[in-house]
Amino acid sequence: MMNFNFVEGSIIPIDKPFKWTSFDVVNKIRTLIKYKLGIKKLKIGHAGTLDPLATGLLILCSGKFTKRIEEFQAFEKEYTGTFFLGATTPSYDLETKVENLRDISNITEAQIAEAFNFFKGGYEQMPPVYSAKKIDGERAYEFARKGKDVEMKSVQISIPELEIVSINLPEVAFRIVCSKGTYIRALARDIGEKIGCGAYLSSLRRTRIGEYNVADALKIEQFEEMIKQ
Repeated sequence: MMNFNFVEGSIIPIDKPFKWTSFDVVNKIRTLIKYKLGIKKLKIGHAGTLDPLATGLLILCSGKFTKRIEEFQAFEKEYTGTFFLGATTPSYDLETKVENLRDISNITEAQIAEAFNFFKGGYEQMPPVYSAKKIDGERAYEFARKGKDVEMKSVQISIPELEIVSINLPEVAFRIVCSKGTYIRALARDIGEKIGCGAYLSSLRRTRIGEYNVADALKIEQFEEMIKQ
């Protein structure tokens, strides 16, 4: 079973599927391991949540390696994805309804590049209301879904790399390297506001956490096949 020692402690890099929550992945992997080893309990967690509509690298830790979760969460992260210009959503991605459609026929590539350059390096970012941040012991998204007002606090983030991969309006493909605490959905909102047309995150894939790369991660099906051997 490769070099994994799940009970003692292992790092399990998984390529999270589209529409799975991070908890879905943890639950699936835990169930597979417990069934294979014939055990009732297994300590396992993930280091850094990915939204359901995002794919890519999710680091799972089992056994004694769960103590290193905060260490992994602090690592620099890299993503690729697309921003959709000319509309917004309450969650800043496609988990909520698209609204505020605007004409973007006058938007130039120079304007888009200027907005990207403005946020490169870092800034005080306001996290999304639809997020897992805790407010008075509850997740912010719980308040948002109930229609309650939530007072979010801005966070200083670092963006050492932010580049435009391609422009095919209304979508702009990008690559970003950023610090812990960066919300790419919030960056989509901020870039849209900077350009003046609105924007939301239309796709996202996490490709790296520190030295761990998604190219070395296992898909759920691969893990399932491996553990059956």
